[in-house]
This record gives sequence, structure tokens and C-alpha cells, in this order.
Amino acid sequence: MPETVAARAERLVAAAIETAGAEDFGADTWREGLDLYLADLEEHARLNEIGVGVAEDGVVADLTTRLRIEAWRKEHPVVAEQEIRRPIIIVGQPRTGTTILLDLMAQDPANRAPLSWEVERPVPAPRTASYDDDPRIAECQAQFDLVDSFIPGFAAFHELGATLAQEDVRIFTGDFKSMQHSLQFEVPTYNHWLLHEADMSAAYAYHRRFLQHLQSEHHGERWLLKSPAHLWCLPDLMKEYPDAIVIQNHRDPLKVIASISALGASLREMTTDHFEVTDLARQYGEDIVLGLDRALAARADGVFATGRVIDVRYQDIRHDLIGAVARIYDEIGIELTAEAEARMRAFLAAHPGDQGGSLKRYTFADTGLVEGELRERVRAYQDHFDVESEPLD
Repeated sequence: MPETVAARAERLVAAAIETAGAEDFGADTWREGLDLYLADLEEHARLNEIGVGVAEDGVVADLTTRLRIEAWRKEHPVVAEQEIRRPIIIVGQPRTGTTILLDLMAQDPANRAPLSWEVERPVPAPRTASYDDDPRIAECQAQFDLVDSFIPGFAAFHELGATLAQEDVRIFTGDFKSMQHSLQFEVPTYNHWLLHEADMSAAYAYHRRFLQHLQSEHHGERWLLKSPAHLWCLPDLMKEYPDAIVIQNHRDPLKVIASISALGASLREMTTDHFEVTDLARQYGEDIVLGLDRALAARADGVFATGRVIDVRYQDIRHDLIGAVARIYDEIGIELTAEAEARMRAFLAAHPGDQGGSLKRYTFADTGLVEGELRERVRAYQDHFDVESEPLD
């Protein structure tokens, strides 16, 4: 008899409990998302053998991390005392330069960005004395090195590294409210629930607990965070972090849809034998417009207090990235020191970023979407933020 979704969920939960050596997940806010996610994987994702393994291993890993963080928090009361003050949070559509902006600003010693190794393996809490040579760094890097063997060229398209800054979408997987799931797999019911029905305030509460854990034994002057996913829930973001400074990146949405479709294609082609890029483009053709509409509504509704949001256009990043960073620092009112700028320039020289031809690319024509119709739907956004239309070939 085939395994039911409920039985599968209990099996994966039991595996996480055994791995973590703990059974308290804290608040049960993760359960609804997990159940919907697993049901959608069964009904729509059409996973191959590799895909089943990737999906189940990911579920167990995320549940295990949640269990271990909760257990550590009980044993170390200092974690609950941590304050998250005036974080800098980068948002915007995917593929708009948010990653390179995060990576560059993370070179400033005053900015505490969550690094990939500590997000993937957060327990025990990272410590200042061993932060640069913790053995988990090598373990995490070895895992990332395997990605390119499974998906040749992926790391050149979207660079991976244990000591690179990690985005918040990875943290949200612990509450099973993450856009990572709907990028990696075809899960339309889960994706609709995530964008329209999920209680994202619970996800942000978990996000704060995660940050408290990370900073409890390794402090920074301020947090530097990033995720395109924040764009869809800016009121929840600002409710959780009312003193945050938000940097919103902007780019031609039609160009974004083709680019994110290429990234998603590289992930889905490994895990299913029934992939069509038009399916993913159709999803993002709706989701991107929804996010931009919500961003416009956030401005109209006064979600941001005066001076709490800074707009950065993709064309400005392309023409003068360091100059764009300097302007951001000036608008925030913090000093871009000579040391920080030198480190940023060194990083940029060592990490040239997205390399043409590293993966199969898609033009906008490949998405199957109608340019004129979609352009009209995003016109209000482009006009409001002075976002130029890019060539779509």
C-alpha cells in the first residue's frame, strides 16, 4: 500500500526527532505549512528518485534545525535576552542585484550578515573565538561543492559558499513558510497558501528567534539581512522590526521573470522528469506582479516611516556598484570606512558574479507570456519607481 501523506509527515518528523535528540519544536506554526507542502509534492511535483530524496532530506534537515535551536534556547537563557536593533534589510524582486549588494555590504565588519554555514548548521551557537575556522565551515562547503556536480554551472549562475552571506528565505524554511519551496518544486497549492493565506507574523517571530540564536555568542554592530521574499509581506516585516532600514532594489519585472525562470529551471530539471519552463514562468508572471502591487500598497499605506526605505535601481548598480553602496550608506547615515570600501572592492574583484553561458538561459519569448499584457500590468510599478524597460532578447 502506498504511503499516505500523513504517514510520510510522521515518518519525517520522527526522523528529525531522532537526529536532533529532542522533541520540542516550540510553537506549532510549522505544521500547517509542512502538511500542505508534502501534499503538494505528492500531487503536483512529479518528483523523480533524486527529487524525492532532495525533498525529504530537506524536510528532515529543517525540522532538525528547529528542534536543536529550541533545545539550545532552553539550555541557554541568554538567547532570549538578545535584542535585534535597527537591522538593514535588502528586499526586491529576485534577480535584481540583491545578492551582490548583500555580499558587498557584508564585507563591512560593522555589518553582521548570517553566513551560509551558520544558517545550515546553527547549533551550537556560533562563537566569536572560532567564527572564522569553525569546522562546520568545511563541512558546509563540501556540501556546496557537490551542487555543481549535480547541476553543472549552477554556482557560476548563483554563487554558493559556506562563508558567503545567506538570505532569509533559507531561515523561513524552519517554519515551512518559504518561497524556496515553490522555486525548487512545483507546489502550486502551497505557493497560493504561502502568498495569500499563511500567517507570516509567525514566520517572522521564528526569524527573530533564529537571529537571537546566531548573535547570542557572536555579536555585530547591526544585522544585515536580505530576501526578495520580504517584498510580498512588508507589513509583517516592519511589524516585527519597526526600526529596520529597508533597501528595495528595482528592475524591469519582465526581465526578472525570464531570469528567475532560468534559476528555477536549473533546480527543477534535476528533481523531475516532467519540467516545462513555461509552467514556472506562468507562476512568476503572477507572483512577481503580486509582489510589486504589494510594494506599491506598502508605500501608499505608510508602512515605512520617513527615512526607513531606500530605493536602488538595477541600472545604477550595473553602472557603479560601489557608488551605489556609498549612496546607500549616506542615506542611512552610517560611515563607509576606507577599510570597508577596500574589502568590498577586493570581494568584487574576486567574485565577478553571474557568468554568461554558465547555465541554459531563457529569453522572455521562451516564457510563453504575452509581453504587452504583462508590461501593462507592471506599468504603475515602473512609473512610480522610474524603472526602465530592458531589451528582452
